[in-house]
Amino acid sequence: MFGSIIMVPFLPFLYFQGKRVRARTPRLPEAIGNTGSVRLEGEREFRVIFLGESSIAGVGVTHHDEGFAGVFAKELSANMNATIHWEVYAKSGYTLRKVTERIVPMIPDQKVDLVVIGLGANDAFTLNNPWSWQKQSEKLVSDLRSKFEDVPIVFANMPPIKDFPAFPLLIRVFIGNLVEILGNELLATASKFDGVHYSDTKIRVRDWKAKFNKEDGAFFSDGVHPSKLTYGLWAKELSSFVWETEALREKLNSKEMSGVQ
Repeated sequence: MFGSIIMVPFLPFLYFQGKRVRARTPRLPEAIGNTGSVRLEGEREFRVIFLGESSIAGVGVTHHDEGFAGVFAKELSANMNATIHWEVYAKSGYTLRKVTERIVPMIPDQKVDLVVIGLGANDAFTLNNPWSWQKQSEKLVSDLRSKFEDVPIVFANMPPIKDFPAFPLLIRVFIGNLVEILGNELLATASKFDGVHYSDTKIRVRDWKAKFNKEDGAFFSDGVHPSKLTYGLWAKELSSFVWETEALREKLNSKEMSGVQ
């Protein structure tokens, strides 16, 4: 909470710099192809849904096959040796509250075997306070559980705002710190529910730059949203998190997961 309080004197600067960034950043469309399947021979089938903001909506790539959802499904299918049916329910500009209120009610009441959620950037940009964010995240989990019973839920890593090249230093520092505070609150939310997990490993684009010997432009489509390369790296890392988390792996491999009918 203290980290968000010390931001108050800088709010006017953040506001005007934010307006300047939005004016200079091109408005890219969301990806097409919100549903798909990775088919393997055999009887095991799973349904995975993705909820979130612009990064889950695939802003920065043309089709979801090359965005986060498509790559994650391919990786999970290979790990589980099973067919994965996936669906994306995401909207650019949405906050956690909007996802809960506007997206969750419209998801069909069908069996779901895993929910993956990617949020945080818009809540940080709109300066959502940590207390509200945690309460809203608990409501999102509760609403999903009411709809899909004991479905495993995975919250993806918070966005690496400190590495966004389109943002001036002030925004990267203060909004970047806020998104990390929100991540800490998300970890607290996950600890309150069985079967809810949060990948709290911080994404460091600079590490990817060093590893692949590439510049910022290779990792961002517009200085803010991920590129095809970044979506792939992020999705592979989160898929590994799912598979390497024993409780998640056991749940996905259990007989209770009866697959898609």
